[in-house]
Formats: sequence, C-alpha cells, structure tokens
Amino acid sequence: MFKPVLIVIGLVLALMNSANARPYAFITNQLDNTVSVIDTEIQKVIETVRVTGKPAGVAVNQVKKQIYISTPEGGGYAVIDSEKLTVNRIVKVGGASLGIAVDKEGKQIFVADWYEHSVTVFDADNFLQTSVIKVGKSPSGMITSPDNKWLYVANRVDDSISQIDLKKLNIRNTTKVGAHPFGIAIDSRGKRLYTANVESNDVSVLDGRSMKRLATIKVGARPYAVTLAKNDSLLLVTNQDDGTVSVIDTNTLKSLAIIDVGDKPEGISSHPNGRFVYVANWFDNNVSVIDTGTLQVVNTIETGEGSRAFGDFISP
Repeated sequence: MFKPVLIVIGLVLALMNSANARPYAFITNQLDNTVSVIDTEIQKVIETVRVTGKPAGVAVNQVKKQIYISTPEGGGYAVIDSEKLTVNRIVKVGGASLGIAVDKEGKQIFVADWYEHSVTVFDADNFLQTSVIKVGKSPSGMITSPDNKWLYVANRVDDSISQIDLKKLNIRNTTKVGAHPFGIAIDSRGKRLYTANVESNDVSVLDGRSMKRLATIKVGARPYAVTLAKNDSLLLVTNQDDGTVSVIDTNTLKSLAIIDVGDKPEGISSHPNGRFVYVANWFDNNVSVIDTGTLQVVNTIETGEGSRAFGDFISP
C-alpha cells in the first residue's frame, strides 16, 4: 500500500536532483592559484577552490563528474569533484602541462606538454599513464571530435594542427594553419574545425575529417580562443590585445559584430543552452557574460587574479 507513495517521493527527489544539476563554469585564476566556480543560473561565484601550480587549462568529464585543471608550474593536473567542489587528486605529468582535454566517453584524459612537444594520455579510472604521443612544437589547445574518433592538437610554434586517431593513438594528419594556433573548437557534427591564430590575427577553418583548409577569417589582435554558440551558427573569438570578442556567422564566414569585453580576454566557452557565452578576462580578473541573442555583454562577474580558463570550462 505504500508503493505508490514511495514512487512519487522517488520522482520528486529525482526532479530535485535534476534541478540542482545546473551548469557550473570553472574559471582558472592563474596568478592567485585558485579556481572560481560560477553557478551559471544565478551568474555568481559560489565557491573558490585552491589549486597550486598556476592553474590554466580546464576540461570537463561529464561521465565521471570531474573537472581537470592543468598546472603548468606543478607539472601535472588537479582533479576536482564537480559536485563536492573539492580537489580529489593531484596527478604528475612532468614538463609544463597547459592544454587538457577528455574524450567523449570520459575514459581518457589528454595533457599537452608545452616543452616536451607531446600529449600524455591517462586512464580516467585510475589516472595511470597509458601513452605518450609526440606532436608538433609547443602543443596548446586540444579538443576531441563529437564521434570520439579524433583528438585535435594545436601546435603553436609549428603553426599546425595535428589530428590523432583515438583508437591507434597516433597522428593521422597534420595541417599547416595561421601563425601560432592556440585555442580550437569543432562543431557538433564534427564537420568544421576552427583555430585561433595568435600571431596572424585570424581564424583557420578546416574540414574536421580530411583536415583540408577551407577558409581564413580575419579577426582582432592576438586571437586566443574560440567557441561555437546558437547551434553552431555563431563563432566567437577572444581578441587579447583589443579587449574584444569577434562574432562570426559560420554560414557566410563574415563578421557580425565586435563586442567589447574586459582587458586581455582569453578563455571562452558557451553555456549548454546556447544563450550565453562566458569570457575570462586575464587583466581585469573577471568574466564577461555575452547574450548571443543581442550580442551584448549582460553581466560581469568578479573572479580571481589572472582569470584564464583555457579550454571547455562549463559543465553540461
């Protein structure tokens, strides 16, 4: 006789847990060795997590409910529990880890070593090293394809992007792009890859499978990172030296707007709902929130010193 009541209670609890699982933005503050956690529903910092080693890169493992934070001066990365918002583990890699990514199944973690010109692969179950892949000089931004077949790596000093086969864990292709590629993004179908080229002030557009160069788009001064929004119809690019974000129509590859944000914008990520884009401003120690409907900054959130947030830093 109590079963219907128990079922109803269970459904209510499930709905409550779902409602509480709102997306968080994890912003690395490199100069004060912290990570600011922003509740994106209320657009406020709700927690500050201590991570030593000059935290820079961010990757979200949705399956494991973990956040990986690269620590260039710590020679590895920290593992944050995305629910408890505490550091669970410190993993040593060696060298200077910067770019960090995770595969779509949540099974493998990839860490780019700036000085060793390699990507180290870790098992996400036990954090043991499983492989080291030699890539181009000074690997930085990384991202996996939606079908989990490829890992793309921006080789900054080599002016190239490497495509790594995730089954064989070797390089399938390497393509030259603009000068000093850094942040990269890929669309939801895996058809187009975009890279911000810091020294040539442009974005290269590549075919996600063949790696053929499709186009080059001029943007602002020293573009750092890129993200896609509104069902991949918009590409947003942070321009470090201009204090702006360029907005590109991905159908026409033409500029739609230039948005003033904070000083020295670096990391940029899109909210899962597609309405908001978050921009970490290095010199202003804050985050600008852009409304993708109006293409205007609608909020500024104070974070920590040297907000960088390099990578995909918003949990689904």
